[in-house]
Amino acid sequence: MQLELLNEQGQAASKVDAPDTVFARDYNEALVHQIVVAYQANARQGTRKQLTRAEVHHSTKKPFRQKGTGRARAGMTSSPLWRGGGRTFPNTPDENFGQKVNKKMYRAGMAAIFSQLAREGRLAVVESLAVEAPKTKLLAQKFKAMGLDSVLVIADQVDDNLALASRNLANVLVIEPRYADPLSLVFYKKVLVTKGAIEQLKEMFA
Repeated sequence: MQLELLNEQGQAASKVDAPDTVFARDYNEALVHQIVVAYQANARQGTRKQLTRAEVHHSTKKPFRQKGTGRARAGMTSSPLWRGGGRTFPNTPDENFGQKVNKKMYRAGMAAIFSQLAREGRLAVVESLAVEAPKTKLLAQKFKAMGLDSVLVIADQVDDNLALASRNLANVLVIEPRYADPLSLVFYKKVLVTKGAIEQLKEMFA
């Protein structure tokens, strides 16, 4: 598989060989959907809390007498049938939303995403990406010259200058290969991979 190598103007200067095991896989839509949903589910926190009938503030006094009123009998206002009463099956903070994905499935799904991005022309290679100083303006000028407004950069090394220059740019994310995730790959319009990161991606997802 050959990928486009972009120059500083965002034009295809040449081609770069890339492993077929990562960048030329068949697209498995069901698998990609599964790993994206699992990634989002595993990021959820069970912080929501609802009250049971024992936890709501209420009086233990019987609301009205048992017989003769024509109403359904009631013992406490904390009943789930009453307004302001407790929930029958409340949500608790210890609820676990995590979904398990096997390692082989995850690697195959990530390779399928990379392959589809390459086929759609949304993935390209750059020689390297660096800035002389931790200035957001410098990195923004680089991306503007390349015609990129929404970009995920997977660099083999992210130094302090690059990390600081990129963190305030909207729709820009610069990460190392080990931090690549399926949601970011799908979200950004363009994915740039440095030549040094290709070998790392091969070791991780081939």
